[in-house]
Amino acid sequence: MAKTLEGKLVVAISSRALFDFEEENRVFEETDDRAYMELQLSRLEVAAKPGVAYPLVKKLLAFNTPGNDQVAVVVLSRNDPVSGLRVFRSAQAAQLPLERGVFTRGRDPYPYLTSLGATLFLSAREADVRAALTAGFAAARVYPDSAVAADRHPEEIRIAFDGDAVLFGDEAERIYEQGGLKAFQAHETERVAVPLPPGPFKPLLEALQRLQTQAPDAPMRLRTALVTARSAPAHERAIRTLMAWNIQVDEAMFLGGLEKADFLREFEPDFFFDDQTGYCDAAAKVGPTGHVVSGVRNEGSG
Repeated sequence: MAKTLEGKLVVAISSRALFDFEEENRVFEETDDRAYMELQLSRLEVAAKPGVAYPLVKKLLAFNTPGNDQVAVVVLSRNDPVSGLRVFRSAQAAQLPLERGVFTRGRDPYPYLTSLGATLFLSAREADVRAALTAGFAAARVYPDSAVAADRHPEEIRIAFDGDAVLFGDEAERIYEQGGLKAFQAHETERVAVPLPPGPFKPLLEALQRLQTQAPDAPMRLRTALVTARSAPAHERAIRTLMAWNIQVDEAMFLGGLEKADFLREFEPDFFFDDQTGYCDAAAKVGPTGHVVSGVRNEGSG
């Protein structure tokens, strides 16, 4: 009987998100794919350094205990199969239990997200992230140069999410764009008891909550945070929406426009997801960051 990933939290990740291939990528951009392939092949015995999403992936895989695998990680990459050899060699050197990979040599990789039943897709390429989001998957463009501190809180995964256009739909952000802060607050106060529409990352938050429940004996715990520019009175609809979804977060920060990076510095997330590049640029100086290229703030920007 064929194996299945059904019921697991499936992370599809590009090679540049998992490992530090920035030098190799510059060769690709400055020359061509053949030079890139030759360079990767020449470095086959040289393990790549961890990339921005490596600590998150390693911690998620720690939820797998003997006889109870809850997480699957699959490399989904535009790389050629030969370059894929170095990805697997690097994973082996790092003792990262990586079993599966799909390498498309320049073709769009996102169609395979459906076959994988992916919960999350992380890539350094914006076009692939946009396509994955359009197809209905939680996806983010990683910042390869994000600050990474892999040794902090080694027994806990911390993930922070923006609200509108990430956990929630962008309905409220559109009101803000059209009418400003007063119109936004009036809209949210009037609809305080009406749950916000789901955003692209609601399924991931649900899957993380299930993961914590289904793997109670795992040597890893999970802590989540909502980090949003919302402030009172617009905070209440966000909280009520999570309650209506029967989803809990451990921390909620309603910052009213304050710089999120200052608070993320204290929370120390293994990953932060936001739809606005301004917040992402600042957050990347603090820790691993992913740009969710969705919602009204990202229309016409790519």
